This record gives sequence, C-alpha cells and structure tokens, in this order.
Amino acid sequence: MLQQIHLFSNLATNESAVLTDHSTTRSYPANTVLITEGDRSDSLYVILEGEVKVFVSDENGKEAILNLMGPGEYFGELALLDDSPRSASVMTLVPTKVMIITKSDFKRCLSSNPDLAYNLIKSLIQQVRSLTDSVKNLSLMDVYGRVAHTLLDLAKDKDGKQIIEQKLTHQDIASMVGSSREMVSRILKDLSTGGYITVCKNQIVINDKLPSGW
Repeated sequence: MLQQIHLFSNLATNESAVLTDHSTTRSYPANTVLITEGDRSDSLYVILEGEVKVFVSDENGKEAILNLMGPGEYFGELALLDDSPRSASVMTLVPTKVMIITKSDFKRCLSSNPDLAYNLIKSLIQQVRSLTDSVKNLSLMDVYGRVAHTLLDLAKDKDGKQIIEQKLTHQDIASMVGSSREMVSRILKDLSTGGYITVCKNQIVINDKLPSGW
C-alpha cells in the first residue's frame, strides 16, 4: 500500500516493510474526530479505507472544509517537520481505516532515503498551490462560481460520466465554498431543475457543462 502512494513510491521494499511493521492500523466509525486543531501530535496518517474531511472552525462552531480525502491519501505530514500544534481538524465521514506512522519512524527512514524528502517537499508545494487556488476563488468568484468550481473539482470520470461519489450535504458544500447553506441549496436546485446535475442519495452526477453564470 505504501509504495502505491507517491510520497513513499521511492522506498525500497525493505524500507517500506520497516515502516509498515512499526506502524499502527486502526479503524474508526463515521463522525470520529481523528485530529483536533490545536492539539500536539507527531504522527502521519495514511488512509487505507474510508473518507475524511479536513476542516477548521471558530469558537462558535462555524466550519470551513479545506479538503476531502480518501484511500491512498494522507494527512498530518506537517507534524513530521515541526513541533507546532495541529493546524486543522480531521473527522471521518464514513467508517475509516488508517495507518499511523510516528515521527521517529519516519525520520529514521528519511535519513536513508533522500527521495522521500523530495516527495514530501513536492507534496507540500502542491498543498500551497491548492490553498492559493482556494484563496483566489474565494476572492474573485461569486458564490455560484465557487459552487460550480467545487463540483467540477470533486467529480471523477466513471464510465464516461462525471460523478461526485462523496455523500455531501448542502452544508458540507457551503462550508467548502464559504457561503450559507440556503444559497447553496438554491443553486443546486436550479442546476438540478435545468438538468445540469442529478442529485441522488449518495452521489451527484454532472450531466452537462455547467453554465458560466447564475
């Protein structure tokens, strides 16, 4: 599993085995908080099964979803590089299994594998680019533009169709685009009425090119 993930793709088989042997595998039910913003921790989490959301929140409980992650993705890598508190919270959306790798085990592997450091740097650069793109969208796009961009970003090609397989509520999407649930609900209803999308119980299907404006 580790060697199928870009971060660990350059590891030799024996190095991958060492990390796997020293890691801990745990399973969690849906809606379990794995990491809390502000906590101190030193572990990397690799998602083996399931799905999580990465989010920040204020003292009133208002959330902003930063990312949705699934099998083969990982989180908590910043803790491998510094001793600062966690910058975001992570919660399971469905039953989820993760592999937990400690900072000490990761550093031992890092010392003998420079490519691992290079892959980690590339991963962090991708995150910076993604956050820059998010700030740009929040600053320059209206709510409809942000919703449309988010739907297209989440959609995956499946049998020639663009499908969002995550089970997202209107509030989830609102938390991702920085808007109210009511506004998102109106936009999705209009897109559905116009035949651009089909909203099912567990997925959203994009049927046609989304309009440039609303």
